[in-house]
Amino acid sequence: MLSRSGRPLAQIIFGPIARACVKLGVSANTITVVGTVMTIAASLYFFPRNHLLIGTLIVTILVIFDNLDGQVARLTNTSSIWGAFLDSTMDRFADAAIFASFVAWGYTSASEPTRIWVMTGALAALIFGSIVPYARARAEGVGLSASVGIAERADRLVFAGICVLLVGFGLSHWIMAVGMWILALLAFITVIQRMHVVYQQCKLAPNNQ
Repeated sequence: MLSRSGRPLAQIIFGPIARACVKLGVSANTITVVGTVMTIAASLYFFPRNHLLIGTLIVTILVIFDNLDGQVARLTNTSSIWGAFLDSTMDRFADAAIFASFVAWGYTSASEPTRIWVMTGALAALIFGSIVPYARARAEGVGLSASVGIAERADRLVFAGICVLLVGFGLSHWIMAVGMWILALLAFITVIQRMHVVYQQCKLAPNNQ
């Protein structure tokens, strides 16, 4: 939901930066790869060490900058199938690193008895969250559409960031535990929604078997 509603604002914010990148000769694919590497590094460095506030700030900035590569590609007329594939694949690496770092934070810093709930919740959110884009990609691979869902990538990352910030400001570790399980549930519901939409389309397809 947020990924669609936030696009106009992102274009306003990152338009000047995108034009500067074009003048400097920085390609969209370079921005994609560098941004992903920095997101992975920041997540795996800050969160397991319990640097929640600075970690959330840096990772949030990097994730927001994920909009920059698309704008550069459009400005330079270099949008391509490879670029779209690369961007989607790099997003999966970044998401995995972010939620893996939450698992690590649970192990190193969460208090008992929240530790196991944070770790398993973050792991469940990682697993179900990775199935959300796969369901859409697989549907599109067979000529169908599955872009529905209550919790797309931007929604999940914003919710996770809020949970981390609250804990970083000193609130109960249960916020992370409950928050991660809520994220896992929302991702699971999104997968079910996409499966249902694809199933309905399959029933209407003339060559459905």
